Amino acid sequence: MYKSFFKLKDNPFNVNPDPRYLFLTKEIEEALSGLMYGVQNRKGFITLTGEVGTGKTTLVNQLLEWLHQRRVRTAFLFNSRMNTNQMFDFILAEFGIPCESKSKSQQLLHLNQWLLDRYRASETTVLIVDEAQNLTYPVLEEIRMLTNLETSTEKLLQIVLSGQPELEEKLKLPQLRQLRQRIMLRCKTGPLSREQTHDYIAERLRIAGASGELIFSPKAVETVHLYSLGIPRVINLLCEHSLINAYVEQERPISARIVEDVAHEFQLDEVEPTAPAGSTRIDANLYTSEAFIQNLGEALSRFRLNPSVTQPSRERK
Repeated sequence: MYKSFFKLKDNPFNVNPDPRYLFLTKEIEEALSGLMYGVQNRKGFITLTGEVGTGKTTLVNQLLEWLHQRRVRTAFLFNSRMNTNQMFDFILAEFGIPCESKSKSQQLLHLNQWLLDRYRASETTVLIVDEAQNLTYPVLEEIRMLTNLETSTEKLLQIVLSGQPELEEKLKLPQLRQLRQRIMLRCKTGPLSREQTHDYIAERLRIAGASGELIFSPKAVETVHLYSLGIPRVINLLCEHSLINAYVEQERPISARIVEDVAHEFQLDEVEPTAPAGSTRIDANLYTSEAFIQNLGEALSRFRLNPSVTQPSRERK
């Protein structure tokens, strides 16, 4: 509804991970180059980590688009809340590998033979797991074992684990040291600087059809960075609702007051959009029981362990 008022052709701050709106900072370019390099050179295990809302999913979609252009076979697991049996079902389905048996050994045999056939045909195969911080210890172990599918010289399956900082903490667990040692490349995303926030907003407006007329005042952009801490998803949230509110009030360009009102509405003046320091620490014992984690209903990687609590709660609220 605000597009005609601001002379835009598209909604510039949609939260969908549209590759057209990928903003290539130096850090993002390095991460994307690392992912491409790792896949092309069959490095095996690659991780992509970053705070919530810093563009990991958009980056993964960009990688997938690049892979599909090169006809690389891909399996993209976007639901990481799964057990080992479900994981193999997902992988076989994504790769289109027929297997009537539910036996893990039979599924592995079919997967291994299919990967060998792809290798002989000079094809690359890639498994990408999004929200990998939610993966249980048993599932991570099974993923590690998939790297044993190899020839004498190269890995048959390239694996990308994309997740929040909790993934890095989880990989530090002693039980996962074998997996940690197999990671050949570590790519990261991060928040934008003040200057990058300005450029990010300007670039998305340009792609959406802005003609050059001032839409956000300089003070409004400063306020967006202040409350978003440079997190692109939060920048989108603030800018989208600022456009709506400014349209309702028929205000142009958008003032800092409009942005402040939106920040207050979403309580960004009370709660920071990033996890507080030290909140990603994880108790290793929580990840040794797959059944326990599956029954929780909430991914334990989002559980913030309170060091002051020494006894489990008697009552679930």
